Amino acid sequence: MIRVAIFSDIHGKILLPFKLVDLYQKETGHTVDLILQCGDIGAYPYIENLDKATLKHAKNDRDELGFHDDFVKADPVIRQFLNDLDIDMVCVRGNHEDHDYIDSIEQGHGHGSVFPIDVYERVWVCKSGLPQTFKKGNLSLDFVGIGRIGDRKGRSEKRFVQDYERKLVKKLHKTKGQFDVLITHDKDDSSQRGYGMAEIRELLGQVPFLYHFYGHTGEPFSQSTDSNGITQSVKVKECEFEDSGILPQGCMLILEKMDTGELRLEVVAQSLTNKLSKYNWRF
Repeated sequence: MIRVAIFSDIHGKILLPFKLVDLYQKETGHTVDLILQCGDIGAYPYIENLDKATLKHAKNDRDELGFHDDFVKADPVIRQFLNDLDIDMVCVRGNHEDHDYIDSIEQGHGHGSVFPIDVYERVWVCKSGLPQTFKKGNLSLDFVGIGRIGDRKGRSEKRFVQDYERKLVKKLHKTKGQFDVLITHDKDDSSQRGYGMAEIRELLGQVPFLYHFYGHTGEPFSQSTDSNGITQSVKVKECEFEDSGILPQGCMLILEKMDTGELRLEVVAQSLTNKLSKYNWRF
């Protein structure tokens, strides 16, 4: 079996998914093999490059600066924790990232489909539109990521999907066979809404994915069958603490790929996630 934990919109709380997975393993006895994260990592190594929204939130919440504080220069305690856990987190870009920083790493990483962005090499970003495979024994999980957000106004800022990414996603239309998972930051662009990413909608209409996970929108956790009749479309609730200090329902999911190839989704209960609150999760 392959077991994957899924999160979205961590906004600088880079350690939180790892700590939730560690808690899940200890509470359930079930081994997690990989973390997938649907963007808005909050990957800002330099405070002077924060966007306006992140800067505003960071004034009241230091967790927004977690990448800068904990993942640029090595901390021996964090390194030991991550080494003991020994699980990588593979992310797509969101709209709240230092894209110049991520670009510089991506451009220097050759033809690889994923690349690490942190000092511990535990936080990886996958290139939009390139097929990925995670293997464990004789099993494999095949997935694709599409980062950033959509745009209908021809804007070129790096928070929006870029032309080179559009071309890579377009190439996927010719792919034969099916994928297990599509992870994106933005929602698909349904014609009635006027927002979302058109490239996601087009891809789901051409390529069979069994699951599509996304974040970004602020909507509650939900699961429904996509209009293509195949894909289970899952809105992952943002991994952000509520006013009460606890995490919301649907912010941590577990996807299991059975030895038969069947996929099974679990919404991790709040009775588990509540053990890490806004006030104690770092300690």
